[in-house]
Amino acid sequence: MSSRSLAQSGRMYDVSTRKRALALVTQGRSLNSVSRETGISRAAICSWQQRIEPLPRMSSPGPGPPADEQAYAYLLGLYLGDGCISAHPRGGYHLRIACADAWPGLIQECREAITKVRPGIAVYALQKEGYRMMTGYSRHWPSLFPQHGPGKKHERSIALVSWQQAIVDVHPWEFIRGLIHSDGCRITNWTTRLVAGEQKRYEYPRYFFTNLSGDIIRLFTHTLDRVGVDWKRANSHNISIARKASVALMDTHVGPKH
Repeated sequence: MSSRSLAQSGRMYDVSTRKRALALVTQGRSLNSVSRETGISRAAICSWQQRIEPLPRMSSPGPGPPADEQAYAYLLGLYLGDGCISAHPRGGYHLRIACADAWPGLIQECREAITKVRPGIAVYALQKEGYRMMTGYSRHWPSLFPQHGPGKKHERSIALVSWQQAIVDVHPWEFIRGLIHSDGCRITNWTTRLVAGEQKRYEYPRYFFTNLSGDIIRLFTHTLDRVGVDWKRANSHNISIARKASVALMDTHVGPKH
């Protein structure tokens, strides 16, 4: 980039405009899409990225422990699967969880979990194509979710801090539910068998969980081990739960999306 372009990128836009553009990039949006939405050139956004300091990660929640730890375990699973945190131009942060329109029950559970974790904050749904972005504002989201950081989750290290792990240890099923409700599903497979000379169809349910982050996959499978659920790796990003007893456990504590 020329020195003239760099100078223009600094003079043409105020601080709030720059923060808004960078917040969109932090959500995982491409430079092209942010440029189209904001009307800001890719060159300007790139120059701002090079100058901005990463947001600090915090090892413990500044506002104190979550108001409802069971709801937090569920919300943590949703966040690790389909959530992000972005800076507000005037300070504070937005927590955003993407929830498919096909599952109205999930949308409602997500809303309730956010309000239980941070009582008194407003939660609103921003309609997108095929999904709603459930959004809540708080100054403390990076403290409550220290996994927040620049870039996509699968491109950086993801680990629970000690107070988060303690909550998950007490509420493992809520954590599993959150992960399944974000990046998992319950499906029914079928097969045919030859019985007494006739082909008969058999159906059996199974659960899948898919995530590009190896760290998040390990958090999921470690928690499954703790509650006695057998699983197998379908591929590097896909976990399958198919044994009858384990599916029954999942049905009791998780169930299909609704």
